[in-house]
Amino acid sequence: MWPSCFLSGQSASKTAKLSPNENSNVGLVAGVSIWGDDMSEHARWQGRYAVPDYIFGEEPNAFLAAQKHLLPKSGKALAVADGEARNGVWLAQQGLDVTSIDFSSNAQDKARALAKKRGVNITLECVDVHAWPYPENTFDVVVEVFTQFSTPAERELKWDGMIRTLKPGGLLLLEGYTQKQLEYKTGGPKELERLYTRDMLEKGFAKLSRFEIKEYDTHMSEGAGHAGMAAVIDLIGTK
Repeated sequence: MWPSCFLSGQSASKTAKLSPNENSNVGLVAGVSIWGDDMSEHARWQGRYAVPDYIFGEEPNAFLAAQKHLLPKSGKALAVADGEARNGVWLAQQGLDVTSIDFSSNAQDKARALAKKRGVNITLECVDVHAWPYPENTFDVVVEVFTQFSTPAERELKWDGMIRTLKPGGLLLLEGYTQKQLEYKTGGPKELERLYTRDMLEKGFAKLSRFEIKEYDTHMSEGAGHAGMAAVIDLIGTK
């Protein structure tokens, strides 16, 4: 479905996401519009990542960074739809062997530059995250942060794969927007079906041995893409 752009053994940066908002500048980075309803999802993300700025900044997601104490001292980590790889690079800085997957070659060009800047190496694979094989029992940590571009059917495939590829006893970390985010309009999708609920996460990750879910409002400051009050939901799980 997406262009062939498989890359491996390279450095990366971070994921960036924005959501169109007619009443703000969220859809603009460096004065360039990054939205277009007639564009394919892949073309849209390529356009978003084509700007020079890291649209979610260069630092890791706050929720992810707050779970540093849960990370193993070594092992393999998978960052799903990692975009410019701010999260994947941070995981590598914690001593993990990181694979960062995303379908945007533009994002991974910036990811590579960020990893070089931080002095770490990560493996980049430019793929459709819904079609990636998610090899069984491979990763000690799986991370998915604000990747709500998936349709419900695609999301099921992706989440099943994330559980499958996690090793027994492995750590799964997820953060996304709830439906209340439509009130804030500070990022994320406009489609209700792409926003998370507690029930959705409980059903989607029922195969984990245990998990904890928290919903809350928070002020986000993660680049131009995630700025202002937001309604989020987090999941911390173990296989």
